[in-house]
Amino acid sequence: MTAEEGKEKPAGAKEKVIKIVKPEDLTIDPASMQMIERSRELEIETIFARAQTMKPCNIGAQGTCCKYCAQGPCRLPLPKSGIEGEDTRKGLCGATPETIAARNFARMVAAGAAAHSDHGRGIAETFLAAARKETEDYTIKDTKKLLEIAPDFDVDITVEGENGETLARDIDEIAVEVGEKALAQWGQQTGEVCTVRRAPKPRYELWKKQGVVPRGIDREIVEIMHRTHMGVDQDYENIVMQCSRAALADGWGGSMIATDLQDVLFGCPYPLKSQANLGVLKENMVNIVIHGHEPLLSEMIVLASELPEMQELAKKAGAHGIQLSGICCTANEILMRHGVPLAGNFLQQELAIVTGAVEAMVVDVQCIMENLANVAKCFHTKLITTNPRAKIASGDTVHIEFDEHTALEDAKKIVKSAIENFPNREKEVMIPGNASNLIAGFSYEAINYHLGGTFRGSYVPLNDNIINGRIRGVAGVVG
Repeated sequence: MTAEEGKEKPAGAKEKVIKIVKPEDLTIDPASMQMIERSRELEIETIFARAQTMKPCNIGAQGTCCKYCAQGPCRLPLPKSGIEGEDTRKGLCGATPETIAARNFARMVAAGAAAHSDHGRGIAETFLAAARKETEDYTIKDTKKLLEIAPDFDVDITVEGENGETLARDIDEIAVEVGEKALAQWGQQTGEVCTVRRAPKPRYELWKKQGVVPRGIDREIVEIMHRTHMGVDQDYENIVMQCSRAALADGWGGSMIATDLQDVLFGCPYPLKSQANLGVLKENMVNIVIHGHEPLLSEMIVLASELPEMQELAKKAGAHGIQLSGICCTANEILMRHGVPLAGNFLQQELAIVTGAVEAMVVDVQCIMENLANVAKCFHTKLITTNPRAKIASGDTVHIEFDEHTALEDAKKIVKSAIENFPNREKEVMIPGNASNLIAGFSYEAINYHLGGTFRGSYVPLNDNIINGRIRGVAGVVG
């Protein structure tokens, strides 16, 4: 019983009634409906329960609550009668609703750009370690892509011989220089983030004209934080312009560099078959769900789980083998390169544990709900955090730190921990019978090849058919 429940209610006080919403009104997915129903029967709180009781703040929804100095928070609600004529609402410092909303939005942009770009930084550091042969677990797998991207980083792929002939440079030298140039994009203070030049020329020229070409990835994020501090930038249009610069620093900088270097390290994705939804979990297998954002760890867990010694250990524990599955972004990485199925999306992460079949959920950074620890407590599931940036204080979370220099050993430790947990299943396992077939792995290289082959690869057929109307459009679905 909570302290609130223990208080005597005043005479005549009304009981708070929470309307129970049917699972089918919360989701169209049958597997999720089944697990929502089960979570209610077991009295386990999930995001679907919290969404029913959460009351959004109207002022926060408008973006007009400011807490960036010690004088506030300043809350600027809309007048009851609505705004007629000039808006006279102001914070204590005189900040207008436009300034406050722009600052709030800008800090969201800064946080998002920092998170995604920090992922790219981690990839660049590991790439450089692999190029310098400082780690045995990662190697340069796709040299073709390395040679394609090197010029974007102003790295020469040829050298002049003694007699003036053109010779191919040593691939390791190219990799080291690309890694160094890539990593330098974060700390760069002047000039331009080099990968921005990949944009179509008219778009690039427009960015230059508007003054939003990023100078360095970290610089643009720090500048947002400076501008939105009390008493600095108080022109909402100027603030939003810096949002554009920081967004480009991430999208055309950090995230794009991460994609390139991941492909060189792990190989370019090509279309393959797999499955998605909670039905990919297996009752007679050790189920390891990999959840988060960075593929550095997940690639090693895939490798570790396939080792004969780990397969044998799983059979000794009473399982038929090891079933890997993924949730969110890191799931997509191992899906499109290895065919590892998707257990679900962001909203299904708690529901995966509610099946009672998950021995370990392994998380790194981004998209991880803190409540996973509370759900895991209700089952035998081990929630394993692996990144020093993303620990969880709730529940009985296990932390196994991942280091790229001991990557495979760390991954084996995690897989072994999951296997040893298999005999500890207590509650009845309930896995929905829903798993949809899918095809993933449509990388730029794969699409280019499928539209023209090895020597005539081009987006021209796709562009022409969009222009003539035979293809109505292309949808990018990003969660």
